Amino acid sequence: MKLEKISLDGKKDSLEVTDKIFSAKVNMQLVSNVLYKTNANYKGRKAKTKQKNEIIGSTSKIYAQKGTGNARHASRKAPIFVGGGVAHGPKGETKYKVRKLNKSEKKLSIASLIVEKNNLKNLLVFNDFNKEIKKTKEMNNILIKFDAKNSLIILDKNSKEKIEKSIKNIPNVKSTDVNHFSAFDIVKYKKLIFTESSIKELEKRYIKWRFTYLIKLFHLISLKNLQICQSKIKLFLKFQKKQIKLI
Repeated sequence: MKLEKISLDGKKDSLEVTDKIFSAKVNMQLVSNVLYKTNANYKGRKAKTKQKNEIIGSTSKIYAQKGTGNARHASRKAPIFVGGGVAHGPKGETKYKVRKLNKSEKKLSIASLIVEKNNLKNLLVFNDFNKEIKKTKEMNNILIKFDAKNSLIILDKNSKEKIEKSIKNIPNVKSTDVNHFSAFDIVKYKKLIFTESSIKELEKRYIKWRFTYLIKLFHLISLKNLQICQSKIKLFLKFQKKQIKLI
């Protein structure tokens, strides 16, 4: 597949990219699940109130069961008393479930979102930044020129060193590298910008992940076969022992 590559002067060229990422099947249900899990895990749930059983104090009955004319009560730890426990209050971080997010889910959701951005014409590919841009104003003018004021910029190492300082103070723009962005970042910003080298890095990482996944799969298959062979060998030895005893 070919993507349009743009230089800072506005000259257009084409770039060959892998179909595994840029022509992947868009699975919005998977993306929705990934965003839900990431948001749920990011939330700070540190609020904690003491339950009735956590209050330190006397457990003795405050007055007799009968004869006082008042309602029946046990200890002062009940939620209706000042200083007592809190009924149905927040229970802290340990009581909340951490939702597991698999590596394959992350990768496939990112591929789906990249394809979606490309379909909506919100994916830009720039040449690598060879010249250092020191001024924020200059970088801001480049983003205005390409209508990318609200964008996630994924840079290679060399380009990051050249423009990182000039892009820091521009609002609604985030610069990062291939290893430090998520599906949430892609959804948050309207435009997605790559450099030529960062796309190549992303492709290498994706292919490496697919390769390691296949190795693990073959390893598991071989282990299963080994276990089957071991069980067959054990049965054969048992049978041989029985025959020796009969002789």
